[in-house]
Amino acid sequence: MDATAEHTADAVTAAVSVVTGGAIDPFTFRLAIFVLAIFVGYFVVWSVTPALHTPLMSVTNAISSVIVVGALLAVGVALAADGNWISKFFGFIALVLASVNIFGGFLVTQRMLAMYKKKGS
Repeated sequence: MDATAEHTADAVTAAVSVVTGGAIDPFTFRLAIFVLAIFVGYFVVWSVTPALHTPLMSVTNAISSVIVVGALLAVGVALAADGNWISKFFGFIALVLASVNIFGGFLVTQRMLAMYKKKGS
């Protein structure tokens, strides 16, 4: 997360804390947003028609490639060498999972496109 996004997230959680009189912990607020994002993502993905699967997979692969770039930065940046092993660990995990997603997406897309080929070709 870049500095601007982190500053914005901190400002929003501080504003919610002020509005509610400190009744909602910022961690709880961010956790609730994360859980809502999981549910919204689940329902959006499962409501996609099969005809839109291939374009959706190509967009997912593009997003995963951006994650790979960020994970490589998290693993290889000199600032991460200052003893902050947790950023390297999570960067490596993100790199592995995004790579599996990219290659799996290509395999699934190739298989779906093969279904549309004529038998004689």
